[in-house]
Amino acid sequence: MTDKMTPTQRHYCMSRIHGKGTKPELKVRQWLWRHGYRYRLNVKSVPGKPDIVMRRYRTAIFVNGCFWHGHFVHFGVESLGLRVESQLEVESGVLKVDSSQCCKIPQTNREFWVNKIKRNQERDQQNYQVLHDNGWQVIVVWECQLTPKRIEETMLRVELMLNEHFLALHQPKVVPYDVQETPAAMAAESLTSS
Repeated sequence: MTDKMTPTQRHYCMSRIHGKGTKPELKVRQWLWRHGYRYRLNVKSVPGKPDIVMRRYRTAIFVNGCFWHGHFVHFGVESLGLRVESQLEVESGVLKVDSSQCCKIPQTNREFWVNKIKRNQERDQQNYQVLHDNGWQVIVVWECQLTPKRIEETMLRVELMLNEHFLALHQPKVVPYDVQETPAAMAAESLTSS
């Protein structure tokens, strides 16, 4: 299928797409804020400059556009654009909330788009790995998971991940009491308790 826009129109359309403050990102931010979670946006000191940073939870949330980050696009020699279905997966510490098929590579200038999306995916994986190696939890939320029918389920799963990670980070440390009590101390305790 050929492109219905001229190259000039397509260039103008693509130039209007911005990387910060997107509608999917706003949906996630609004849901988190309404439910009492506080965060920072696009923190430069955190590797990968995540969309949402929750230091208290030591969590970075990336809200990825399906097209730009190649949601379920896996590249093979003969299978350019093959889409694969998946469930909640954990890859090298990266928690992904996914289960959809939504990304389609344009037929026009296909080689350019394949290379661009592959570079984006490689960069994303490097950023996720650096964050994971530094003790951060990485949560990836895809644009297609924020439709009105799916947003509540998706955000409840994100909330579950946040709470589990928070509890793992802040577990009380059990310190054994290694001082043996003497018979005199035990007798003194029994006298004071009666």
